[in-house]
Order: sequence, then structure tokens, then C-alpha cells
Amino acid sequence: MLVLSRRPNESIKIGDDIELKIIEVKGDTVRIGIEAPKSVEILRGELVESISESNTEAIEVDLTMFNQLKK
Repeated sequence: MLVLSRRPNESIKIGDDIELKIIEVKGDTVRIGIEAPKSVEILRGELVESISESNTEAIEVDLTMFNQLKK
């Protein structure tokens, strides 16, 4: 993992077409602006984790139901 320090209005470039810009730092909160092509999917990490957990739970329920139906 690359760790960088940035100040407000400074940015980080990823490749030729993605830019992360530090908009504001207030207390323990950082506002980040992201410029990227529309084809690049941008999701919050906690959202991806929540979806993954929900999918795992759904699979477990489906297996339980399947095993009950087999009997």
C-alpha cells in the first residue's frame, strides 16, 4: 500500500485519467473529490463490504433451504 500525505487542494493522479483531490480536512474527516471516466466504477469500501456480507448470508440461507427441501 502506498501512503501519501496531502493538504487541501493538493491531488493524486492515478494513471492518465483518474485524479483524487483533497477538498477539505476538518477534524478527523477528509473530503475527497474524484475525477474519473464514467466507465470507472467508484464505490465506498463499507458499501462493498456490506453487499458482500449480504450475498454471503443469502447463499447460506439458500443452502439451508435447499437441504431442507432435499429431505
